[in-house]
Amino acid sequence: MNKKHLWGILIVLAISAFVLYMDLKSTPLSEILKAAHGLNIVALIMVFGLMLLSYVCEAGILATLAHRKEEPKRSAWSFLRIPIIQALFNAITPMSTGGQPSQLAVMIQMDMEGGRSTSILLMKFIIYQIVVLFAYVFTIIFGFHMVMTKFAGLAIFIAIGFLIHVSSIIFLLAIMFAYHFTKNSTNALMNLLEKFFKKERVKKWRAATLEKIDTFYAESQKLKKEKKKLIVASILTVLQLLFFYSIPFMVLTALNVPCSWANVTQMNIMIIMFMAIIPIPGASGGAEYSFQTLFSTFVSSHGALILAMFIWRFSTYFFGMILGIFGWIFKPKKIKSSESN
Repeated sequence: MNKKHLWGILIVLAISAFVLYMDLKSTPLSEILKAAHGLNIVALIMVFGLMLLSYVCEAGILATLAHRKEEPKRSAWSFLRIPIIQALFNAITPMSTGGQPSQLAVMIQMDMEGGRSTSILLMKFIIYQIVVLFAYVFTIIFGFHMVMTKFAGLAIFIAIGFLIHVSSIIFLLAIMFAYHFTKNSTNALMNLLEKFFKKERVKKWRAATLEKIDTFYAESQKLKKEKKKLIVASILTVLQLLFFYSIPFMVLTALNVPCSWANVTQMNIMIIMFMAIIPIPGASGGAEYSFQTLFSTFVSSHGALILAMFIWRFSTYFFGMILGIFGWIFKPKKIKSSESN
């Protein structure tokens, strides 16, 4: 990590501390202590257990996609480091832009060849986006009316987040299943942009975009041939998201708040959509606000709501940062890949 990353951590901590301070300032401490009294410890432990299981599933996806019979077996820790370090860099960079490069860096540290590492991460990304698409569409169809009824203002931002996510996923699927059409459409778009921007600039955009389309298409074709890996990785991705999306429900369970798993999980997915359009590291400020706004429908006590928000934010965000720092410090022994021999 460099100074830029340390500044990212400080910015996140400062914004989160300010939000927490404002919440504590407007909420009597007695209310929070009352909410904490009788806290279900088993459910609280399960909150962090669900987050860990989410990381374990992600590590399993990477191990599955990286598996080769002719290679020596890598340790579980070497693969577990990848998602927790990704969590750290997702947290400290705007719009989570540091997550993908950090994964690649960790895999190269494992002495896995750069091209192969990129290929594995692309295959994982394809699977993840397809599963997420189903989750988002299902949530918008069955849960968006809850937000529209009570929080019309926030619903607009959730809809924008949904459109951004779905547009990017549709573009990726178009590359996989309509490759030539996507390339022709991209060229047509670049031709249009040439009328408004300098030709040299558009030329660079065209070259970079077409290269990414070709790379993504090539990896998607590889993935189609690896049917067994595809099935296992898809199942693990579904489990990964189920564990992660279920955390708020378990937080409310820890606070002895009666609620529906389906309703709470749908609300959580919509918060994640909203967070995607906040250009601040970790969506700090917006994440806390959206959680309190949406989950006020389940929690009547303001003190319990603040405590729930803190537990949720710490388990899904700061917990990953802490694990990521340990993952960065403690490196596994390198194992030579077959392509390095």
